Amino acid sequence: MKTGLRHDEYVKKLLEQRKKEERKKDPIHESGVTFTSPAGSTSTEEIRVFNEYMEQANLFKITNAAPEQRKSLMLKRFFKMKRNQQVEIYSENGENTNYTLGKVTAIGRDFVMVTNLKDRIWFPYHSIISANVPSGIPNYSNSHQSYIFDNDLKKKLLHHFGQTVSKRDALIQQFYEETLNTNLKTWKGAWVKVFAKDGIYSGQIRDVQDHILYLSSMNKKPEIELKHIHSVNSLRFFSFLTIFSKKIGM
Repeated sequence: MKTGLRHDEYVKKLLEQRKKEERKKDPIHESGVTFTSPAGSTSTEEIRVFNEYMEQANLFKITNAAPEQRKSLMLKRFFKMKRNQQVEIYSENGENTNYTLGKVTAIGRDFVMVTNLKDRIWFPYHSIISANVPSGIPNYSNSHQSYIFDNDLKKKLLHHFGQTVSKRDALIQQFYEETLNTNLKTWKGAWVKVFAKDGIYSGQIRDVQDHILYLSSMNKKPEIELKHIHSVNSLRFFSFLTIFSKKIGM
């Protein structure tokens, strides 16, 4: 809009008009001597609803453009919505189908980890047939699943981001999307039972390199390609003793 005024004259007039404006404190975005910019021109609840719709719409656009990534992206989105909640997973196990009920603990780029009272289980996305919320269990939104950032933590993240995040699994899950390869590597020394395409293996995790899981069990050192793994179950001490006794014929 043309005003016919020079810039300095326009600024002067604008400032004079602002002095005459009636100013009201925003109870939502102004607190004390500080204030935050609103996320949009509409109400906060409308912005939140629209953001969720936008994320889902974008997800469907991406999966339509890259159908080969559809399964992993959909599963990752679903599990992020159900972080720390109970889910049921149907997964491949050779010619059979396994049913697992557990709480979503970690979500990676190509896997999900769920836990229950007995086990910690890793599922690569390629082995999951279906995932859902169990019948009869309340279906919560993911709005309350965020990590709580206190002032001290905010300061540490600002000045020592890498050092702070690397010390907490919850923060690693918040800021990074690990692969199954990197996540299993952090569990070196743990005893696991691996359900793979060509059989079942039990042993201690020695290492994970180049998408190959290296185990150590008695005199055997099996090597399993991650692409052939259906699931990885943690082994408790007594479970390990049972497997050990069967191997030595006790």
